[in-house]
Amino acid sequence: MGKLYVVGIGPGGLQHMTVRARQVIEESEVIVGYTKYIDFIAPLIENKEVFSTGMMKEEERCREALRLSKDKIVSIISTGDAGIYGMAGLVLELIENEQVEIVPGVTASSAAASILGAPIMHDSCNISLSDLMTPYELIKKRVEAAAQADFVITLYNPKSKGRPHYLKENIETIKKYRNGNTPVAVVKNALREGQEYEIFTLDSFDDSNVDMLSVVLIGNSQSFVKNGVFITPRGYKL
Repeated sequence: MGKLYVVGIGPGGLQHMTVRARQVIEESEVIVGYTKYIDFIAPLIENKEVFSTGMMKEEERCREALRLSKDKIVSIISTGDAGIYGMAGLVLELIENEQVEIVPGVTASSAAASILGAPIMHDSCNISLSDLMTPYELIKKRVEAAAQADFVITLYNPKSKGRPHYLKENIETIKKYRNGNTPVAVVKNALREGQEYEIFTLDSFDDSNVDMLSVVLIGNSQSFVKNGVFITPRGYKL
């Protein structure tokens, strides 16, 4: 009898995987994933069967993982958390009677926040600017609603060659509801090789180094920078 694990491997550095994620990957006979993400865990899967594809093949990977899991132990991996822009939802939509366990991981907003300080100590939301799955008009509506409600906002998939202007447009929307000195941070390759970050304000924000390996965090009306650290206060009386 097989089993399928849907595993969030965290930001990509092996030391930031959960103990459970490592356990199930070691237990698995087959690993399924996007080629680049497979590379992140290469030291853990040297003697395992691997099924990998390039981008835009998510359904193919999920169907193959479900097929293989009928008589093998399989892990299908996502970076970050499997249930946040990962494979968990699609697997569960496709499932029939297979045994499935979701294994959570550290999502990009949490990874980036740990580098910056404590920017998401209060209410926050994640919004992807990719319009491959969601109409751009709906994305803009969500950004405006989050800005108006004073959420700390983390923008995933903030900028690509095919949509170079979305980030600037949505920053302009957020500026309608936030002061110009509101902190904005760009974190690239959070907690993995090539990590770098910059902290701006809404008024000084520069998106020239932002790409699909980045996340952008925008503070709420109470956020500030102290000694180079990005903080959103929880509201404790000091």
